[in-house]
Amino acid sequence: MATTCDHLDTIQEVTPATPGCAECLRDGSWWVHLRLCRTCGHVGCCDDSPMRHATAHFHETGHPIIEGYDPPEGWGWCYVDEVEVDFGGATTPQRGPIPRFIDDYGRLIPSAIRGLKPRV
Repeated sequence: MATTCDHLDTIQEVTPATPGCAECLRDGSWWVHLRLCRTCGHVGCCDDSPMRHATAHFHETGHPIIEGYDPPEGWGWCYVDEVEVDFGGATTPQRGPIPRFIDDYGRLIPSAIRGLKPRV
């Protein structure tokens, strides 16, 4: 694992493409946290989510850096160098309200996920 990121020059100011995980919204699934691709603005779900769409987006596109996005958390991750990236105050504003499936304690909200896939 690297100690520095060699891909900082790929970071772009982006507009989030969707208000939540693009694939989960399309497929009727749910997520735990969101990650924002800082190359193209794709919004995907984190690796704690059932479908892991942010990592899948990296494997499909090679876009190396994501930002912790819900809410903007000031940190990111470089998949290639496997190192955290500090965005400081250069976080991406949210497009609007983000659908919530997890409460403040990390528990699924049953009424929010009722009828969604995958079954929990």
